[in-house]
Amino acid sequence: MAHEILINVTPQETRVAMLEQGVVQELHVERASARGLVGNVYLGRVARVLPGMQSAFLEIGLERAAFLHIADIWEHRQNGHGGERPIERILHEGQSLLVQVIKDPIGTKGARLSTQVSLAGRLLVYLPQDSHIGISQRIEDEAERELLRGKLQTLLPEGVSGGFIIRTMAETASDREMAADIEYLTKLWRDLTLRAREVPAPALLYQDLSLAQRVLRDMTIEETSRVVVDSRETFTRMQEFAQLYTLAVVDRLEH
Repeated sequence: MAHEILINVTPQETRVAMLEQGVVQELHVERASARGLVGNVYLGRVARVLPGMQSAFLEIGLERAAFLHIADIWEHRQNGHGGERPIERILHEGQSLLVQVIKDPIGTKGARLSTQVSLAGRLLVYLPQDSHIGISQRIEDEAERELLRGKLQTLLPEGVSGGFIIRTMAETASDREMAADIEYLTKLWRDLTLRAREVPAPALLYQDLSLAQRVLRDMTIEETSRVVVDSRETFTRMQEFAQLYTLAVVDRLEH
């Protein structure tokens, strides 16, 4: 009974209470209306290329087409110094493209997109198209930064490509927790790219996690005795997520 998590679900809100010895220590609330699109990954289809603006509009399955500027095309940025190729030589109408929302739609403007995907975990942010290992600026001690960088490189499995940003929470994390985060993020990317090859554009490939799913990824610790949820539908979704990504937590889930 040392550490428990209670999840209360209504159509408008999800509420999460974290308990220590039966006393509430933290309370998290997520309103359905406040969930944005930032972080979502889509397989988009290029609807229009605008050479004069060096940008394009993509259909991603929303009411309005989303906007992609050449500065947010990873291939273009890789060239350095603004790159050489104009957008009309990179994209063409009807082309399918993997994109991530970096800015929510506002008023009459559609969502803003990037082709550089980043996936956030509890301790790390995974940059599958990059090779850089970065560290949160909040970790200021240089020796600690080098220690964390070395630890990450040691824990990376053979054949894993891409870059990572080490988040502040990683400072106090064990090797096992960091390895679990690497496994979660690399599996997420594998599943996402596999789905991109199987579905027609436009399609939603990945939606940023709900509060209930973030409980499993970010809030459940080794001392957590149980995670209790009062919604059958949410419980089922959490079970499915746990079986794919946080297997150690499955037995502690209760409806």
